This record gives sequence, C-alpha cells and structure tokens, in this order.
Amino acid sequence: MSVSIRDLTAIRARHPEAVAEAAARRIRRPLLGDSGRLMIVAADHPARGALRVGDRELAMADRADLLNRLCVALSRPGVDGVLATADILEDLLLLGVLDGKVVMGSMNRGGLAGASFEMDDRFTGHRARDLARLRFDAGKLLLRIDYDDPGSLATLEASARAIDEMAEAGLPVFVEPFICRRLGGRVVNDLSAEAVTRAIAIASGLGGTSAYTWLKLPVTADPDDMAAVLRTSTLPAVLLGGEVGGDQKAAYARWRSALRLPTVQGLVVGRSLLYPAEGSVEQAVDTAVSLL
Repeated sequence: MSVSIRDLTAIRARHPEAVAEAAARRIRRPLLGDSGRLMIVAADHPARGALRVGDRELAMADRADLLNRLCVALSRPGVDGVLATADILEDLLLLGVLDGKVVMGSMNRGGLAGASFEMDDRFTGHRARDLARLRFDAGKLLLRIDYDDPGSLATLEASARAIDEMAEAGLPVFVEPFICRRLGGRVVNDLSAEAVTRAIAIASGLGGTSAYTWLKLPVTADPDDMAAVLRTSTLPAVLLGGEVGGDQKAAYARWRSALRLPTVQGLVVGRSLLYPAEGSVEQAVDTAVSLL
C-alpha cells in the first residue's frame, strides 16, 4: 500500500465524521487469539516528541513513511495489532487496515522527552471513554517513577485513576513501569533486576482492581534475572522492545528466552521492527513473530 497524505488530509478536512464511521464498522477480535500470544507493533513515540531512530533525529517525523511501514507490519502473518496515539490510529482506520486487529490506544503522552516536567506525565492521549466510544480493544500507560522528582507522584495518582476507569469500561490496560533517574538532565530507566522488580510491585497494586491490568515490561540488563523478576506478580505481561541498537540478533535472543516464562504472553515492539538496523520491515517482523 502506498499512503497518500493528500487523500488522508482531504478526508480529514471535508469529512471528519469518517473516523467515527470507520471505527464503527471495524471488524473486532478477542485480545488473545487462538495462539494465546500477542504480537503488537508500537508507534506511539512521536506524540512524546521522541522521533529519533538510531542516529536519525527525525526518522519518525515522516508520517507517510511511518504509515507505510505500519501497513507493511500489520499485513504480516502473526501480527495481532498496533499501539499508537489517536492521530496515527485514526489514519490507519481511514486506510482500512485495522480489521481483525487489536487496537491499543496510548493514554499518557504529557511527559515530553527532555522536558523539565517529564515525570509529571499527564494523560493527554486517549481516555477510557474514548477507547470505549471508538470500540478500541485496550489502552496503554507509561509509569516512570523517579524517587527524586515529585512529578512522579502526580503520575502515580493519575495512573491509578486511569486503571480504575479502564476496569469500569471492561477494557484491558497495559502498564509500562520503570524506576528511573536523571543523568545529565536526561531521564534514564534503571533496568537492573532490583529496579524492575520494584516497578512491577508498584504497578501491580495500583487502582481499585487489577482485574484488567497487564504489564508491559523490559528485559532486565541481565536476561538471566527475568525469571526471578517476573515472580513479583501474577499479572499477565508482554515484553517491550525499545531500541536494540546494532545487535538485533542479541535482542531477539533476549526476547526468546524471556518469552518462555509463565506470565509472559507476547511482545510489543516498535522502532526496532519498523526501522530495523538490518534488513526490511517484513524480515524484522517475521523474525519477531517466529519467537512466539
């Protein structure tokens, strides 16, 4: 598929109701299919101002290119769905590529990359009622906790209320928790076994119920620690991809090992599949799917 920005913009300008109409007729599916595994492609980075891939600062800023890559990824066998913000999901709805896919809306994008208020991560994306109205299938929130930044407390409280609202709507919410700190003005996630364990424990207890809560977790700095780390909670989990750098094979090996653990249900991967360091989008996606 070749995406036409001109055509998408014309629909948005002349027929904004087309988004709701496309959402209403979208063919839905259960969150977990016959395989019992999830393979989700993530593309919610731009709304946080995070456009860099590798050494290209604005790689994700070309919307036509991003949409083309997403369409290719979604067309591959074994890809269950997509995680993105409203603008991207609505482009994909208008392109007609979300039938039979899990559609996951990104909820908090207020903690802009590099901002002084990055830890006060306001819910500026999808609300539970938006996801329900559009008949989307799940939501995702990012929970970064910096013990030295009071903005994290506001994010914790807002996250708990969002979890409550998603449960009231009967919608799964994927919580992505990190313990982090600032180094040279930049927020850095702590991927040590102790930090990831602590993040899981905090995230699992948020809200008035955990019935609809999933965890979206990184592989620890030492992959051998994952089995012990994941004993912290019974909540179902998916692994996040993040940037894998030049050694994509090593990243795949880490994912393959962690996917064998009992609470891990699948993968949510973004830039490393959409903008692979080696090979094509098709090859990167197919390799990731094969790990499941």
